[in-house]
Amino acid sequence: MAQARLSVTVPEGPWVGDVSRAFPDARFQVLTATPDDGAGFALVRTSADDLDPILDAVEDHDVVTHCSVMAEDDGMVTVQVEALVPLLQTVARRAGVPIEMPVEIRDGVARIDITGDHERVAKFGDALRDVGADFEVEYVQQRVNPGGSLTDRQREVLFEAVDRGYYDVPRECTLTEVADHVGIAKSTCSEVLQRVERTVVREFVDDLPRRPVGFESPDDAEGVERIE
Repeated sequence: MAQARLSVTVPEGPWVGDVSRAFPDARFQVLTATPDDGAGFALVRTSADDLDPILDAVEDHDVVTHCSVMAEDDGMVTVQVEALVPLLQTVARRAGVPIEMPVEIRDGVARIDITGDHERVAKFGDALRDVGADFEVEYVQQRVNPGGSLTDRQREVLFEAVDRGYYDVPRECTLTEVADHVGIAKSTCSEVLQRVERTVVREFVDDLPRRPVGFESPDDAEGVERIE
């Protein structure tokens, strides 16, 4: 499964692109977004020194059909917006890839994180091009999900060990204390955590890129600078 981060230049039309360009120092965060037929609903947090002109610009935008303030604090406001042309939601729906929230927009550029198989991630890029949105790929990497195959019991023991500081340096609790809190024998607790550690490490390593064949150490790679 691939995880990608893109910097997307929102084209003219969607309100968040237009308004953020009109107020380039403001920070917009889309907290939630739901597409609908021909429209979209979003919860957006905006941070700026002067919020009133920004709210006026949102409400007056041609594609915004409804805007209501949900919460307001010094220099920050959260609004619920209903608008036509829900660009990012539409692109995500076409590609079949969920956009991870929050999405931050500054000066017309949205930072978007998506996760999916490589084919759907590529399709997301194609869908952006189809709607005229320029973008740059900051990175694409294999998403690691260590512990995805742990049993419920293993997770319970692991979380208890982590929460009580068993893996802290220095340790904040002993193996005996972890076992007592979970209600199992010390030997059983030790065996469970050993299995957990083996599973998590193996799953993590399986997703790491291997060194090129023939490189026995960093010194063997020509042109590779060794960092002390």
